[in-house]
Amino acid sequence: MKTLCMDSAHKNLLIALIEDGEVKASICEECWKKQSETLFPALVSLMEEANWEVDDIEHVIITDGPGSYTGVRIAMTVAKVLCTRKQIPLSCISSLQLYAGMRENVFVLLDARSKRAYCAALNKGNFTMDEQILTLDEIKQLTENTQYTVLGDTELLGIEKPEIDLVENFKQLMPLARPIDNIHTLVPRYLKDQDSYKVK
Repeated sequence: MKTLCMDSAHKNLLIALIEDGEVKASICEECWKKQSETLFPALVSLMEEANWEVDDIEHVIITDGPGSYTGVRIAMTVAKVLCTRKQIPLSCISSLQLYAGMRENVFVLLDARSKRAYCAALNKGNFTMDEQILTLDEIKQLTENTQYTVLGDTELLGIEKPEIDLVENFKQLMPLARPIDNIHTLVPRYLKDQDSYKVK
């Protein structure tokens, strides 16, 4: 199985070409607000490196949010066009799952501006606390007296940022990706509604 994995929901552009569980070519670099102009040249380069043709792609997995309003749409638009044209399956993972990977007992936060962050708690790729938007003060209260390993934009809390291999995380999370039954109805998950600002 040849799978194209993409994430453009936050600060990074991540593209990975994975064949039967092995990463054939990948890129993961910070290019805040430049993902749209970087994605296609990077994808072409990676396809050449892996010796893949477009018609070789059998499955696409993307992050569907939460994240940047424009960023989430970049990879999603490419995926929807590709999967519709080729009639191949599309699956999604959360951008918070991507940062957590398969680590145990982690808390992930990604900057949502205005002293808020998208956040969730996860264990081995599964959510133990719903995705939501909280203030940084609320997040500090949640995490300071717990055994969570905090990942993501930890500098917002004054915590040293740990190293994360997002490509490896994507590979490990592939079995947990949610299949999308109707590609045309897939929309980004922004968590911007009013209820998202309340602790669940």
